Amino acid sequence: MKQNIETFIGCDCEYKDAKTVLFGAPFDSTTSFRPGARFGSSAIRHESFGLETYSPYQDKDLTEYQVFDSGDLELCFGNSKAALSDIEDRTRQILQDEKFPLMIGGEHLVTLGAVRAVLEKYPDLHIVHFDAHTDLRNDYLGTELSHACVMRRCHDLLGDGRIHQFCIRSGEREEFEFAKIHTDIHPFGFDGLPELINHLRKSSIPVYFTIDLDCLDPSVFPGTGTPEAGGVTFMHLLSAILTVCQSRIVGADINELAPMLDQSGVSTATACKVLRELLLALNP
Repeated sequence: MKQNIETFIGCDCEYKDAKTVLFGAPFDSTTSFRPGARFGSSAIRHESFGLETYSPYQDKDLTEYQVFDSGDLELCFGNSKAALSDIEDRTRQILQDEKFPLMIGGEHLVTLGAVRAVLEKYPDLHIVHFDAHTDLRNDYLGTELSHACVMRRCHDLLGDGRIHQFCIRSGEREEFEFAKIHTDIHPFGFDGLPELINHLRKSSIPVYFTIDLDCLDPSVFPGTGTPEAGGVTFMHLLSAILTVCQSRIVGADINELAPMLDQSGVSTATACKVLRELLLALNP
């Protein structure tokens, strides 16, 4: 793999030396409300140079770690199956090379491609899912491959009790009823997260960590396709990220930044900071 010309700040080591590999999945063909998430990964890279590589929250610096940015995949915008296959292939390659895959979306459907590859290597995988939305519809407008269905498709792969959902505050009644039986759902915030992570950590259970940035309140993060009032603050999210990263994380993503929907640039700046803190938290 060749290094991207414009990398996320501080993520410019060689692939052979990297422990963590960033890649973008610029896809939003199933977005159900406001499109634009396909531009999220490139915007995050470009605007990351408004940040320092040092985090005063964690007393760590990105330059102290080996992170490689391979740039964006070239995905077929009109073909969800092909796009997911390409994401799966890239994730599989990173895992085969004994490196950590960290994907920047894109709409939330992209998570399914990465989870397929991670599940191959870690059959006892669990998912920790931060989101405003349940994403548990069986189909949306007749399609089963939609960002509104991504956790339902992940459930098809993992089964009951292995998807842990936090910050959820939107969805159809049927989705919440499905979640009560089949997933571990924690509406509105992060109640129960420390207890969950303590259990996963003690059992050394492999975890895929997916962050839909619309878990943040729209007052903090308006630049997303389906903003939902009642979300968390940046500091609440940061604390939760630090908690989750105490477990055995084997793959991760952030998604659903649509940069053009926030002309102030605040949403992109927030996404950059979330990614910086996630990268550092994943590297003890």
